[in-house]
Amino acid sequence: MPEEDERRMRPTGWRVPALLAVVGGLLGVLLTNSLSGLPPLPWSAIPTLVLLALAEGYTAGRTRRRIRREPGTEPIQPLSAARLVALAKASALFASLALGFFAGMALSVSDTLVLPTHWSVFLTALGTALSAGLLLAAALYLEYACRIPDDEDDDPPGVS
Repeated sequence: MPEEDERRMRPTGWRVPALLAVVGGLLGVLLTNSLSGLPPLPWSAIPTLVLLALAEGYTAGRTRRRIRREPGTEPIQPLSAARLVALAKASALFASLALGFFAGMALSVSDTLVLPTHWSVFLTALGTALSAGLLLAAALYLEYACRIPDDEDDDPPGVS
């Protein structure tokens, strides 16, 4: 049994995403401070991350209903649920890193907002960090939605 527990996939905890966010924040600050002139950031990451978050949130809601076998839903295949868990874990790790990186960039330029370029970088980096946070929340919700509920049918009759 101990060998089986080592290979078992565990839920994403708070430590790895927090560590990735801190590492991303440090990288964002270091990169921003090492550049002599900041190029404007593309704003297209913001709607992209928001759309990904909405898609994962919607999928999480549907998946949770399907795993709980609510009326009007068809059961989910185990391989599909495993793929969704892999997507959720990858999205959570990426979103943590992106959240930290862009928050670090926004923090780094926050003291020089009188320059128009820095103001633009600040708003875009802050918007991207917030949308990455939304993706992180949706990814963690999708991972949670893929959990199998406890079997209540295993109890003997008459025991609640």
